Amino acid sequence: MDNRNGSMKSLLVPSAALLWGFQFAFLNPALALLLVALFNATPAEVGWVLAVYNASGFVASLLVPAYADRANDYLRPMLACGVLTLALSALLAVSTSLPLAVVGLIVLGGPAGVGSSLLFAHLRHSGAGTTDVVNTRAIVSFAWVAGPPLATFIMGALGNRAILLALGAVAVLNVATTAAMISRRRAAVIEDHPKAQGEEDGHPFSKMGVAAVVFGFIALQATNSAAVSIMGLFVTHGLGVDVIWAGIALGVSAALEIPALFLIGRLARRYSSRGLIASGCVAGIAYYAAMAFVSNPATLIALQVLNAWFFGIVAGVGLTLFQRLIPRPGLASGLYTNTRRVGAIVSGPIIAVGSTTALGYQGVFAACAVLTVLALLVIVLAGRPPRRMPSKKRPAASAPALDAIA
Repeated sequence: MDNRNGSMKSLLVPSAALLWGFQFAFLNPALALLLVALFNATPAEVGWVLAVYNASGFVASLLVPAYADRANDYLRPMLACGVLTLALSALLAVSTSLPLAVVGLIVLGGPAGVGSSLLFAHLRHSGAGTTDVVNTRAIVSFAWVAGPPLATFIMGALGNRAILLALGAVAVLNVATTAAMISRRRAAVIEDHPKAQGEEDGHPFSKMGVAAVVFGFIALQATNSAAVSIMGLFVTHGLGVDVIWAGIALGVSAALEIPALFLIGRLARRYSSRGLIASGCVAGIAYYAAMAFVSNPATLIALQVLNAWFFGIVAGVGLTLFQRLIPRPGLASGLYTNTRRVGAIVSGPIIAVGSTTALGYQGVFAACAVLTVLALLVIVLAGRPPRRMPSKKRPAASAPALDAIA
């Protein structure tokens, strides 16, 4: 085993994944509360502040990784993201002005949020296989399960500003971990970057194929975002039970996602990405279709097994698929990250249309089932190789848009 693979198996990459996961899990769920508690923002102001903050993150997720691709270096930009996170936490902690906080979120917060994408781009650039990437993604999921409850505990026990101190501490640890990764890379200079055993490198291919995959995953991300957003209303108005069941369902799904990702990482050694994605979409279709007819909390909780497998595939295999199809690791990771942001936007119309049907809130899940079927068809059809045209002179070259899926 070479030095590069030994580095991946060290504690640095898992530690970095955990820390970047905690950064998002601390800041994003608490941001709206902080805007109200620290800056007296109105509900309307909270809405547009979150909108411009997410827009900044969208742009940064394209520009920063593109710079890292050109520089052929993902660790130094990731180090800069850690520094920006530290600066943002300090600015929000000392500021009392909402406009200044907004500027900080746009200028500092947007680029700072790219750190996680850069970590996965670095993994791909360093020769990591699908299993390594999926297992690292499972660690990020663990941070998302543990982070929000920990953040609320910190805020409840020590006050709202205390979460900014915790965010700053995470940023310091992020900087230290990334610096250690840079130092280790210098100590183990490798002249080439052979691909991981049994994997195919990404290569240029049809823009229509790229667009099909992107739109397919936007649809899949949109269904997940819509289902999560509507869960509280579905439980209280659709099932007529206490809203706590919504939290239990979402918590069970998030917890099950972690072992699902580890299992997916093992299965990725034996099965193609196309097959795994198909299994995830089938699970998603079954989940959404069943949710349209569920009538009690017990069934709701039991169905979260399907939901966990579905989103585990979308989150784990989806990321590695983008990295294999697009030869620039930064662009691939950034583009995948933005499918979730755009999917969250698309989820609005899904909720609006689905909830107006005769099924009520169950109609949202029915709409998600239909959209998942369409997404599966788009991705599978985009992955089919073109038919070979008979030729007496020479055989037609096969250049499938999604040849790397197989």
